Amino acid sequence: MSGNRRLVTGLGLVAAAILFWMENPWFRPEDLGSTVRTATTIAFWALFVAVVVLMFGERKQAGATEVQVEGPAFARYLFSNTQAGLFWLPIRLFLGFSWIEAGWHKATGGGWLDGGSALAGYWTNAVKLPEPPARPPISFEWYRDFINMLLGGHHETWFAWVVTFGELAVGLGLLLGALTGLAAFFGALMNMSFLLAGSASTNPVLFTMAIGLILGWKVAGYYGLDRYLLPFLGTPWRAKVQTGSLSQASAPG
Repeated sequence: MSGNRRLVTGLGLVAAAILFWMENPWFRPEDLGSTVRTATTIAFWALFVAVVVLMFGERKQAGATEVQVEGPAFARYLFSNTQAGLFWLPIRLFLGFSWIEAGWHKATGGGWLDGGSALAGYWTNAVKLPEPPARPPISFEWYRDFINMLLGGHHETWFAWVVTFGELAVGLGLLLGALTGLAAFFGALMNMSFLLAGSASTNPVLFTMAIGLILGWKVAGYYGLDRYLLPFLGTPWRAKVQTGSLSQASAPG
C-alpha cells in the first residue's frame, strides 16, 4: 500500500470516528457545548473533502480501475447498454414534464419572479420551531441556520429566479435527453433541498427516479440528444469518443 493510500485510510477512519461521535444516540458533542459541536462538524467535513481529493489523485495509479466486485449482468445492461435507453425514456419524460410543470407554474404565477415572496413564505414556515412534542419541519440545525441566513439577507429576491429557471432547465434537459445525467443530478439536488426543508410531496418519488437516471447517464438519453452529444463531447476524464466499427478502428493506417 502506498503512502498516499495509507494516509487516505487513516483520514477516512478518523472522519468515520468523528461522524460516529456526532450521530450516535448515547453521547454527542452538543453535550459539551455548541462550540465543540461546530468544531467537530468542521473537522469532519475538512477530513471528508481531504479524503475525496486524495482519492481522486489516485485515479491514474496502477490498480485504480481494477474491478474488485463484478456487477450483476442486469445492472450492466441497465446502466451501460444503449438498448436500455427505452427503459429510461418514460422515466425521463415523466420527470421532465414534472419539472417543466413546476417551473412554469412559478414563472407564470405570483410570488416568485416578482420579488420571491412565495419562496420567503416557504422558508419562514420551514424554520418554525413548534411547541413540543411536535417536530419541526427541518431536522438538521445546520440546514435551518442556512435557511435563516437566506431569510435574513432577503436572498429570496434572486434565489426564486434560480429555483424557477433551474426547474425549467432540468425539465428541458430530461425531455430532450440532453446531458441527462447532469440534469438528473440537479433535479435530485433540488428534491433533496425540498426534503431537507420538510416538504415531502412528490419529492421522494422524483428523487428516486433521478438517482436511476444518474446511474444510467451513459444510456438514459440515448433516445434523445445524448445519442449525439456524448460521443461529440466525450467525458471529462477522456478525449472525444471515437465512433465507428471495430474493424475500422483496428484497420492499419
